[in-house]
Amino acid sequence: MLFDAKTYSSRRAELREKVGSGLIILLGNNNAPCNYPANGYTFRQDSSFLYYTGQDRDTLALVIDADNGQEWLLGDDIDIEDIIWTGFVPSVADLAAECGIANSAPFGKLSEMVADARKAGRKIHFLPPYRHDHMILLSDMLGIHPLKTRESASVELIKAVVSMRSIKSAAEIEEIERAMAIGYQMHCGAMKACKPGVTEKSIGGLMEGIAMSQGAKVSFSSIVSMHGEIFHGDPSLKKLEPGRLLLVDAGAETVNNYCSDNTRTMPISGKFTTKQREIYSIVEACHDLVIEKAKPAMKWMDMHLDVCRLMTDRLKDLGLMKGNTDDAVAAGAHAMFLQHGLGHMMGMDVHDMEGLGQIYVGFDDEVRPSTQFGTNCLRCGRRLQPGFVMTDEPGIYFIPALIDKWKSEKMHLDFLNYDKIEQYRDFGGIRLEDDILITETGCRVLGKDIIPYHPDDVEAFMQ
Repeated sequence: MLFDAKTYSSRRAELREKVGSGLIILLGNNNAPCNYPANGYTFRQDSSFLYYTGQDRDTLALVIDADNGQEWLLGDDIDIEDIIWTGFVPSVADLAAECGIANSAPFGKLSEMVADARKAGRKIHFLPPYRHDHMILLSDMLGIHPLKTRESASVELIKAVVSMRSIKSAAEIEEIERAMAIGYQMHCGAMKACKPGVTEKSIGGLMEGIAMSQGAKVSFSSIVSMHGEIFHGDPSLKKLEPGRLLLVDAGAETVNNYCSDNTRTMPISGKFTTKQREIYSIVEACHDLVIEKAKPAMKWMDMHLDVCRLMTDRLKDLGLMKGNTDDAVAAGAHAMFLQHGLGHMMGMDVHDMEGLGQIYVGFDDEVRPSTQFGTNCLRCGRRLQPGFVMTDEPGIYFIPALIDKWKSEKMHLDFLNYDKIEQYRDFGGIRLEDDILITETGCRVLGKDIIPYHPDDVEAFMQ
C-alpha cells in the first residue's frame, strides 16, 4: 500500500458521508485472459478501488454500509495449488486489517448483501462498470441487463468519488512527480535515439524498457509516429525518414499507480526546417500561455478558447487563416488545425476518472460540453481548483482527409486559405504536452526536470 491505514479509513469515511445512505459497492478488477485463460494481460487494479483500499490483489470487493458505517473487504483466500504458482499471498482478513477494514468474508457474501439490501428497498450504489465480467456480475445480482449496468450506476457515488479524486493531496503529487521523473528519462531516451533509419517500434520499445527498469510501466500505449496528424498513431516498423517530424506521446505509471503524460515533437534530421519551426513556435506559444494563465476559478473551457485565439492569430500571420479571430474561433474554423481539447485531468488514470463519465468529471451544471467539432473533444471545461492536475497539450495538425472534406464543402471560406493549407498537406502534426498542478495562486509544471521543448533546446539536445 502507498499510504497508511488511516489515510484509506479517512477516505472511506468521507465517501460514506458524501453518499449519505445505502450500500456502496466498489469492485476490484479480476485477471483478464489475453489469448487463453492462463496467459493473461498484466493485472491492473481498478483505480477507485485502489484509492479507497490500497489493495492490489485481484477479485476483491469493498462494501460500505453508509447507514451503519460497517465496512467489508470481500474475497476468497487462495489455496495451496495457487500458492505453488504465485507464491504466498496474504489472507483477505490480513488485507482488510492492513487498510483499516474491520470485516472480511468470502466473495460470495457480496450476493447475499446485495439481496438483503434489495429486499429492504435500500439504494445500492456502484460505479459504471467498464469490464464485461463486472457487467455480468452486477446484472446477476441486480436483475439489470448487462448492457444497462453503466446507465444504472449511482450518480451520487460517481459525484462523491469525482469530488475526492479530483483534488490531489501532497502525497499524491509526490507520487506523480516520481512518474514524471521516469517519463523524463523515457522522452529524453527517445529524443537521443531519434535519427534516420531507426524504427518507430524501436523507440517505443526503448521507452517501455526504461519504464520497466524503474519498476514502472507505460501509463498508456505509447504513441510514436512520423504521422503526428494521427492522434493515436501506434509505432510501426517504419524507419524514420530524414526531413520529417516524429511525435512521441508517452508516460509512465509508477508501481503505486500514479501517472505521467508528456508529448514532444522532434525533427528526425536533428534540425527543424523553416516551415516546421514556424508551426512549432505557434504550438510552443500556446503551451506556454497555459502555464502563464491557468489558475484557480478559471474555466478550463476559457483556457482552451484563449489558446485557440492565440493559435488563430499566429496562423493568420503565416497566411493559413484570415478574417476576424474571434469570429473564426466562434465559428470553429480553427478546428482545421486543432481537432482535440487542450487537456484533461490526470492522476491514477492518465485520463483521470474518464471511466466514470466525462460529463461528471470534466463538466458540471455551470459548464457543459460543446457540440462544435473539435471543441466537443475537450474532456474538461469546468473551473479549476487547487490540487487539480491537468495536461497542457495544444497541437497543430494537417489532416489530408479533413482538408479535402472541408475544401469540397466550402467550409469556413471567410477564415481559411485553402491554397496555402494545401502546401502543408504532407506536413504531419505537432503537439507539446506537459502536466501542470493548479496551485493556490496559479499553476506549476510538474517534474523536477523538464523535457526539452523550446526548439533550440530540442536541436541542441539531439546533437
